[in-house]
Parts: sequence; structure tokens; C-alpha cells
Amino acid sequence: MADDGSTAEIAANAPRYRRKSSTFIDGIHDVPDDQGNMAPAQLYSTMSGRLFHSGRIAIVMVGLPARGKTHICVSMARYLQWLGVKTRIFHLGDYRRATVGEGGHVPQDYFYPNASPASVMLRQKILKKCREDIYGWLNHENGQVAIYDAVNPTASGRRALAKEFAKHDVQTLFLESFVDDEDILKENARNVKISSPDFHGMDPDEAAERYLKRIQTKIPVFETMQEEELNYVKMINAGQAFFYNNVSFNYLSHRIVFYLTNLHIKSRTTYFVRAGTAGDEDSYKADGPLSEEGRAFAVKMTETLIRHREAERQSVIDRGGADVPLRPLSVWTSTRLRTIQTGEPLKELGYKVRQRSQMSQINPGVCEKLSERAIRNLYPEEIEKHELDPYHHRYPRAESYHDLAVRLEPIILELEREQNDLLIIAHESVLRVLYSYLMHCSTRDIPKLKFPRDEIIEIIPAAYQNEAKRIHIPGLDPRLVPSSPEDIRILVPGSPIGAGQLSPIPGPSSPGPGDVVEFIVTRPPEKVVNKAKEMVADKVADED
Repeated sequence: MADDGSTAEIAANAPRYRRKSSTFIDGIHDVPDDQGNMAPAQLYSTMSGRLFHSGRIAIVMVGLPARGKTHICVSMARYLQWLGVKTRIFHLGDYRRATVGEGGHVPQDYFYPNASPASVMLRQKILKKCREDIYGWLNHENGQVAIYDAVNPTASGRRALAKEFAKHDVQTLFLESFVDDEDILKENARNVKISSPDFHGMDPDEAAERYLKRIQTKIPVFETMQEEELNYVKMINAGQAFFYNNVSFNYLSHRIVFYLTNLHIKSRTTYFVRAGTAGDEDSYKADGPLSEEGRAFAVKMTETLIRHREAERQSVIDRGGADVPLRPLSVWTSTRLRTIQTGEPLKELGYKVRQRSQMSQINPGVCEKLSERAIRNLYPEEIEKHELDPYHHRYPRAESYHDLAVRLEPIILELEREQNDLLIIAHESVLRVLYSYLMHCSTRDIPKLKFPRDEIIEIIPAAYQNEAKRIHIPGLDPRLVPSSPEDIRILVPGSPIGAGQLSPIPGPSSPGPGDVVEFIVTRPPEKVVNKAKEMVADKVADED
């Protein structure tokens, strides 16, 4: 590769880690093509694109491999971008791969402190290109928060980096993930690293052990953060404890620190499912109970989820994993009666069910129960506004999806804090917003997402990007599957007549309003779609 080549351009054009927007694979590493659009929970905009009067910030990751650094910085970027803060992650590993080219390899001593002169020169070349792109993005593209994902092992190197950023008028916040808990280290190594080609076909426990030994061999000297003059946060053992030093320069930095106190890197799974159907008086205002069909749905959903979790556990054992009990499952519902009643079969089995008032469905206002024709006749001007911006538009006395996203921010922070597996039972509008946060969907996609009632959506947080699966609930009456009657039946621009909304993950979707319903009996009882692992297979061995 030529010396004057832009690694950022190479990265932006490389489909293996810069993808076009998609609603079924986490889009956190997408290069945005909708610069004029506001983020889902963004409250205001500025000419510069920077918010909260906070200037420019560089968040510098610190820590040995298998400490969850990439997981932390990706989660931070997801939250900040959700708020509208222009944030970009600069993974040093991406620059190493772009520099050596497809199929290329760095010298064997590349990661050693006493590397050969050729390896040192290559390392400095990669570092220079990465940092040039950071400065270019902050200075010329109005970026606000740059997250630098690398080991940064020495105190002298960190001091020099802080001085370098200060010359560019960039505030620096170091974030160290310090882990000395062997169980957490082994779980991180097992969950993130065993997909590496280096360990293909190897027993997972043996792969984890070898990887941990490799860390000690390749990076024998690491200095934990103790520099009193620097701003830093030390996250100890995946969020068990925190240590702060000098973090006192602006509002946005304090908000970042507050988010970090809610974050952890332990493995867990989140499930989304619609509530069962209500009875005759099925409206936003009436808050009716479940119908008989709705109660039957709640039982089948519960059976399907329990069966799926046990099957996943058995699959891990069959692949050579440890025979450990399932993680506890927490259940959240809104305060609406039918979501509470949908969770009752789980409560009867001993699962803890908690109600969240913020998770109530979007308020449809005056359009509740009106047909599309009636809305078009009564509110033609509102229709025009809605078609221009279905995410931010409010019908009279109604909520917009933006209003709902702002209302759900406490739920998002609690979701990040939850360490058990989590099932969320809610209205489709709430699921759209929460799903879009975890999978980084754009405001253009959110109103079009569809959650058929015959599916449970499973999201597994991963280091580089989240993964989504769908689990089919068998044996349901097809009439229970289409979208909720509380939804405002206005077609979103770009969707064909009668087509409903986009399914959040690929595969056959359930019929939407106006679709012809065919009774198909050949659909398998459980269907899982997962393409994310293959798309990031070249990242899991990252040790920069």
C-alpha cells in the first residue's frame, strides 16, 4: 500500500468492516450517510454539530487484550451516538489490517516490547495513520468524541499522547479496563477469541487457556494507570468497582462517566416479545385485559422461550463447553394490563417480573382506532408532515417516536446495568425504539421495524457488534400475528401498499395489515438467523 494512502478511506470502502446500513446486524460501525438527520434521542442541533458546549474529547482505551476494551468503547459509542454526539471509534486493529492488506500478516515479534527495528517502524506507521485520522475527523469533519481503541500499555506513552492531544485543543479522558478476576478473563477469552482461525476446531477451554498465555508472552510489561495529572477512569473487574481521577472538565465527560457506571461487559442475552392480544375493548385508553387467545399466546411464548434457552445451554455443552446452570432471567413489562398478564406464566414459574412505567406504548392521540382513510380525510396536513419525517412527527395530542426515545432513556441505562438475561414484554412501538438502540438503527428505519407476534427476538451483546436472532413461536393462530390495533395505520414513505413494516432481522416475516394470510404449516418450530459472527471473523483475534 502506498505511503500516502488514506487508511480511513480504505476502511470506509472495505465491506468486511464498513457495511451499508442494515436493520438486522448492529450498525455501530456503519459510515453514516445521513449527516443531516438527528439521532434518535437528540434534543437539539448546532451549526458545528457539537453538543453540550463540551468541545472535543478523545477517549483513550487502556488495558491488556481480553479485558473487554472493544466491548466498552462500542457500547459508549452506541450511547453517545444515540444522544446525537458525533462519535467515532478508531480501532487500531482496523488500521493494522488495512496496512498489511488482505491476507497479510504482521511480523511475529510485532507485539513484543523488544521488537525488531522493522516491526517498530511498521508499528509507528500504523499508529501515525490512526492518529492522523483522529485529528482529521475532529478538526475537519466536526467530530466531537473520538474513541481510540488500543492497549496503550505504558505511562510514558499515555503522558505523551495526552500532550499531543492537548496541542490540538482536544481534551483527553483515559479509560482503563482492569481485570484480575480469572473467571472473567477466561469468559472474555472464551466468548471473544475462540472464533479466531488460530484456534479453529480446538476445545474452547483449551483455546482460552492458550490465548491467556499468549497475552502474558506478547505483552509482559503493562503499567496500570496511576498518573495523577491525567484524567482517567479505571473500571475494575467488569464494573464491580470504579476509580476516578481528575474527571472534572465538562458536562459531557460527566455524562460519559455516569454511563460507564451503568455498564458492564459480562455475557448476557436480551429478548424482545410483543404482548398478547387484548379483549373486545382493546385501546390505548381502555387498557383492557388479555383475551383468551392472548392468554394462550402467553403460555406458548413462555414454553418456547424456556425450551430455547435450555437448547442453547445444551448446544454449548455439546460443543465442549462447561455444564453450568442457565443465567437467571429477569422479566420487564410496562404497566399496561396486557403486558403484565403476558408475563404471568413466567411469574408463576418463579421468574422475577418487574413493571416499568416508561415502557408504556406510544400515545396515538386523536388517531387511535381511526382507519388510514379517515386520518387522511381528517388531517391531510398532518399526513404530509408525517410522510416527510415519520420519526419526529406527532399527530394531534399524540407522541412521536422521538418523544418515546427520550422517555425510554432511563430504561436504556437500566438495560445496560442488568446482568441477568432479560425478557422485555412490551408494545411494538417500544420494542422498535429499544431494538434500534441495541442494533444502532437510524431514525429512518425505526418507524418501519416490525415485530411479528409469533417471534421472540434475541439480542446477544458481542465485543465488536451485537448479534440478533429470531425464535419462532409455533402453533399460533395467524390472525394474532399482524401489527397491534393501537398502531397508527399510516404507511411510512418507502414501504409498498399493504406491506407492513421492515422485519428487524432477515427471513420470512409475518403478514402485515392488508396482506393476504396463507395458512402455512411447514414452517419449522424454531428458526434462528445469525450472520454477524461471519462478518467480524477477522476481528476476534485483535490484540492491538
